[in-house]
Amino acid sequence: MRVVVVGASGNIGSASVHELAAAGHEVVGVARRPPLVEPAVAAVSSVRWAGADVATTDLVPLFEGADVVVHLAWLFQPTHDPDLTWSTNAVGTRRVLDAVAAAGVPAVVVASSVAAYSPGTPGRRVDETWPTDGPAAAAYAREKAYVERLLDLHEAQHPERRVVRLRPAFVFQRAAATSQRRLFAGPLVPGRLLDPSLLGVLPVPRGLRLQTVHAADVGRAVAAAVGRPVSGAFNLAADEVLDRDALAEVFDARPVDVPPALVRRAVGVAWQLHLLPVPTRLFDALMAVPEMSTARARAELDWTPRHTAREALEAFLDGVRHGAGSALPPLDPAASGPLRAHEFATGVGSRP
Repeated sequence: MRVVVVGASGNIGSASVHELAAAGHEVVGVARRPPLVEPAVAAVSSVRWAGADVATTDLVPLFEGADVVVHLAWLFQPTHDPDLTWSTNAVGTRRVLDAVAAAGVPAVVVASSVAAYSPGTPGRRVDETWPTDGPAAAAYAREKAYVERLLDLHEAQHPERRVVRLRPAFVFQRAAATSQRRLFAGPLVPGRLLDPSLLGVLPVPRGLRLQTVHAADVGRAVAAAVGRPVSGAFNLAADEVLDRDALAEVFDARPVDVPPALVRRAVGVAWQLHLLPVPTRLFDALMAVPEMSTARARAELDWTPRHTAREALEAFLDGVRHGAGSALPPLDPAASGPLRAHEFATGVGSRP
């Protein structure tokens, strides 16, 4: 099949392109900054690259003749400019779906998120019928919930089209570690500070419970959703939920409970001062997302995570400590190091 992957050079996109190519599909990778590929390599590769911006580019010519469009493009930063993220994430997704319809593509697979779900109850795992109104007022959660509404509308208007939405937990891999540190920690948290040998104590917001999934496992789910006659939503997460004690074991440190309200105030002050790229509302979302059941993905996609929750997080931490990345522009460590002060304050250079 001919599969067009929008957002193919990012964390999930890179893993998905690998799995789709390995499955024998003809893959067109679409990225705002496509990688430079030597002609000799391109001539024998099953992956072709094209440059496009979902917020502005005419996408119909890219989608014509495709059997499936996989939409993974997402803009996390700058959180101080919500109009910019909305134009890519919300408006961009609408433009992707409109182009899918105009090009007559039979199927579309879209990356949603655990952050689309309404708040849950600790210890209760929710299935795909749980409400998707977002866990907090964070722009990221609000935009993911809006994408869910766009997909609802698209399904209603185009019942002939197979529509799949994937809702992964927090997605990690070693190759994306430096990029993710840049996006979520900013310039004040160098990777070496996450070395277990330097951490004697690990402060953990009281009640934090974290589900993770390795990017390679998400890529396998994308390939399964492309190749199987399925539709609807699928939760993706490793089996274990990482609580305070599990996180302490990963970091090899003694855990210390910290009141969430204290963490929230500290995050808010740091964000207001442009010292941290994560706003208070995103911390609220982190604390409120529900725990997900992955029974449907296991049954209908024949999907089982090959990496544990700890392995996914450990891969990220190892990558952060060693400045890991890849040659793909968003994951290139040379472009994913600490932001210079003027870049961080203005948002310049923060777009993946």
